[in-house]
Amino acid sequence: MKLLKDILYKVSIKQMVGNAQSQVSDLCFDSRKAVGGAAFIAVKGTQSDGHQFISQAIERGVEVIVCEDFPTDIRKGVTYVEVEDSAKALGLMADNFFDHPSSQLKLVGITGTNGKTTIATLLFQLFCALGYKTGLLSTVQNQINDVIIAATHTTPDPVALNRMLNDMVLSGCDYCFMEVSSHAVAQGRIEGLNFAGGVFSNLTHDHLDFHQTFAAYLKAKKKFFDSLDKTSFALTNIDDKNGLVMLQNTRAHQKTYALKNIADYHARIIENHFSGLLLNIDDQEVWFKMVGEFNAYNLLAVYSTALLLDQDKSKVLTTLSRLSGAEGRFDYITSPNGIIGIVDYAHTPDAVQNVLSTVHDIRKGIEQVITIIGCGGDRDKTKRPVMAQVACDWSDKVILTSDNPRSEDPVTIIRDMEAGVTPVNKRKALSITDRKEAIRTACHLAKPGDIIVLAGKGHEKYQEVKGVKFEFDDKKILSELLNLMS
Repeated sequence: MKLLKDILYKVSIKQMVGNAQSQVSDLCFDSRKAVGGAAFIAVKGTQSDGHQFISQAIERGVEVIVCEDFPTDIRKGVTYVEVEDSAKALGLMADNFFDHPSSQLKLVGITGTNGKTTIATLLFQLFCALGYKTGLLSTVQNQINDVIIAATHTTPDPVALNRMLNDMVLSGCDYCFMEVSSHAVAQGRIEGLNFAGGVFSNLTHDHLDFHQTFAAYLKAKKKFFDSLDKTSFALTNIDDKNGLVMLQNTRAHQKTYALKNIADYHARIIENHFSGLLLNIDDQEVWFKMVGEFNAYNLLAVYSTALLLDQDKSKVLTTLSRLSGAEGRFDYITSPNGIIGIVDYAHTPDAVQNVLSTVHDIRKGIEQVITIIGCGGDRDKTKRPVMAQVACDWSDKVILTSDNPRSEDPVTIIRDMEAGVTPVNKRKALSITDRKEAIRTACHLAKPGDIIVLAGKGHEKYQEVKGVKFEFDDKKILSELLNLMS
């Protein structure tokens, strides 16, 4: 239990009606989960407005309401707090309620369009291997040392986030590595958190369904770095054209990494094979198990972050060379008859091009590259034709199929993608709505030595159709079909 006045520390309050000494046992922003003793924070979201559910929360026993606009019906015995911004207040209150857990360990946030999950996962694996108790908050999964917790969002809501950080503190964690999504920044989910550092990977076309414009998307990423304090570090990829933008207003200690420009931390690709990468990293040659230029950037970001956290260079490189990264990121399968399968989470035009250009650089030149690709429903529609065009430009054959159609008609999504197939590429593209049938067709088309790239879902073990999640594992299905047809 906490006093209301204590969990309102740093919250911008306009007025209060009731008792600031009220005891609060929990925080909630979903009226369906409201219980007696909890404080209900009415947040104006993209789908619904919490202010519409204040009465419902009170009926469930809530006696503290935090909102931006007082309801017309002020109930006796209920404390009302009017604030400037409910979403920001929720983040600050969650930090206060759980005794500032992010200040009790070293929290590093990773943001960017591509690479967040791989960088965060590698950092988690690295620091665990170096002997530290460590936490992870990522798209694939959340983890506290050896305990795995299912992830529902790239960045959890403020209450779940601070509760998990508090669990990490109670478990003795020294570090936590966390993906910071642009949605989380824009919606105030990271308000109140104390970051030891921030890492920027890159910025390309994504999430315009939410942000509307690329400028707004960029602004959300930059806002994270603007919020870092002078005791933190801000590490950015200066090979990305927006890399230095992230540093423009930050008070944090600024550091850079790059493959192509002069930077504080630099690497160069010496060899690139399906079996791994040989990098010259800060004048030392090291073999890594990961593949492609995009992973060279990810590895360099991890190495740079570790050094900024005062780790030993030789130990970092030795340990990092043994790690394999996040599930569903350039996962490599070989069938008995020599067909190569690659499963990757690539779901943006740039990510698709990264994977396919890597395959192009490594292939011997006589193999076919067969790409299976879809686009998610209820998400940014403008990238659909672009992704199809990229897939066609970098592949010998392309099968357009379903990803997670969600509430949309999968046929409509595929039609949107087909708009990006140029006349010259029409001969190499076909559309198959059923994803499993698309994978089966690719396996039938492939000959020994050919490469099948299965893009979009990566680590996911489901396909979401009309609000229902059905079991669907890209890697498992591709492996089974390749073995069956060998």
